[in-house]
Amino acid sequence: MTKTVPLAQRSPMRGVIRRFQEFIHLEASSGILLLICTIIALIWANSPWADSYTRLWGTPFTISFGEAGLSKALILWINDGLMAVFFFVVGLEIKREILDGELSSPRQAALPIAAALGGMVVPALLYTLLNLGTPGISGWGIPMATDIAFALGVLALLGNRIPLSLKVFLTALAIVDDLGAVMVIALFYTAEIAWTYLGISAGLFGLLMVINRFGVRSLSVYILIGLVLWVMVLKSGVHATVAGVLLAMAIPSQTKTRVDNFVEQQHVFLDELDSHDDGVVPEQLNEQQQSAVQAIETSATNLQSPLQRLEHALHPWVAFFIMPIFALANAGVAIEGSIGASLTETVSLGIIAGLAIGKPLGITLFSWLALRIGLATLPADISMKHIHGAGWIAGIGFTMALFIAGLAFGSSPLLTTAKIGILAASLLAGGIGFLILRRIKPIQPL
Repeated sequence: MTKTVPLAQRSPMRGVIRRFQEFIHLEASSGILLLICTIIALIWANSPWADSYTRLWGTPFTISFGEAGLSKALILWINDGLMAVFFFVVGLEIKREILDGELSSPRQAALPIAAALGGMVVPALLYTLLNLGTPGISGWGIPMATDIAFALGVLALLGNRIPLSLKVFLTALAIVDDLGAVMVIALFYTAEIAWTYLGISAGLFGLLMVINRFGVRSLSVYILIGLVLWVMVLKSGVHATVAGVLLAMAIPSQTKTRVDNFVEQQHVFLDELDSHDDGVVPEQLNEQQQSAVQAIETSATNLQSPLQRLEHALHPWVAFFIMPIFALANAGVAIEGSIGASLTETVSLGIIAGLAIGKPLGITLFSWLALRIGLATLPADISMKHIHGAGWIAGIGFTMALFIAGLAFGSSPLLTTAKIGILAASLLAGGIGFLILRRIKPIQPL
């Protein structure tokens, strides 16, 4: 009988699985920090020092160069500026998944794509039904997206009871969710278009794709053009975070050298480094050794694509700085009057229905349909019970939901109502999902 080699021990997949596990650990840790910042924001906004919370995030901040400049409140620099970096990393993740991940083949991508579609369409419909004909109708996009950091943080609490395949599924689902959220923001949450700036933005994006095509790999060139693109998109009326995704799509994803060639090169460089070693430990490298070290550094850089280097460098900043700062600035809801009254308003009810009913219903239903008609296959170590539990976990909307709520309601009192609904729905969906997955017994391999 042929012995089955565990997935984690297959050498071609070992590196991929290790990187994914590092990603899971990073996101789970970020989810804990997000929770802490959310609690701090809520306490601060409802404390005797609540005025200082409002004043801090409303503080004007100006960046100018000569007579040209931008002046915005601090919270807008976070929501338009720092969140553009967040969306840039999201764009890098989407591109990587499409090129070399769970979304790289139709068969692999079918299940998370179907689940994500259900998890976007059904929540939006439920919200719309509850808010049709009311001022809150513009918030229909709020319950569509999943907060991947919080979601993976909940899965991390369940430890080894959760199969790796389910974590991969939920991550791919959340990435498709993010792509849908970007499209919704670009198409439906743009108040007025300044066509001149939009045309310049299109030209800059075209320039980025051209220099990519011609093999330019210097990240400084892309970042410089990307900054100008961000300003032009901001001026165009389209939300500035879309510039982050556009820039990500233009970042080169090809390496300059193959792994086998890299290994051969290192043998040559190490021999060169060793050949000038006379047995005496020097205080400094000699000229030949320095050249060999520089060659090793260059070949190591060429082994990673610019996309991989940027994602690896920026992901910790997004996870442990940008997202927590966003939560601290946006989650502070001054609760006035009865929480129960706020939760019974149609905006809150729509968000709760969308995230805590629509998400699990849509994800489970669309996944079942994809499996039923043969578009997708279910991994061997998970069942539809796992998919249903993950659907509840995906109802943790938090970061993206708060972001879209800000776009939908601006400074309207409905924003506070929406935030209360988001917090309640995310807590309810996450708690139920945790309890469901905790009760599912792991599937034993045949």
